[in-house]
Parts: sequence; C-alpha cells; structure tokens
Amino acid sequence: MPLQKIGQLVDTLGVEADLDEGDLPTDAFVILKVIKADGTVTLASARSDGLDWITRLGMLTAAQAIENSGYTEASTDND
Repeated sequence: MPLQKIGQLVDTLGVEADLDEGDLPTDAFVILKVIKADGTVTLASARSDGLDWITRLGMLTAAQAIENSGYTEASTDND
C-alpha cells in the first residue's frame, strides 16, 4: 500500500486536541483502525517525521496509562 498523508483523514474523523494558546505540538503518533476492502479489520500507525522509536514507545506507554486510569493533569496553581 502506498504511503498517504493522513492530516485530512484525521480531520474528517473529527479528531481534536485540547491545546492552550502558545502550546507547541512537536510530534504525533497516530493509531488507525482500518477496515480493508475484504472486510478484515487491522491496525495501522503513522508518525511525524523525526519521531524516534524510544519517544514513540514512551508516548504510546503514557497514552495507555492515561486511557486505563482516567488520568487528569494536577492543578499547577500554588494557592
């Protein structure tokens, strides 16, 4: 299968991120559920240029922990 840019696909699927003004996303790792023409279901992945394997593994591990625990960022206020 030829490589395809997936930005528009991700937009079409309605994917959004909660980013604050001034946040600077640096890398992306995307996991896609794909239904093939013959009906089989598979997973595919894509990543941003320059994303090394150890960072990708760390992002995936952190995402799994967040999804499994319902992690929310602690308040950074020092009140």
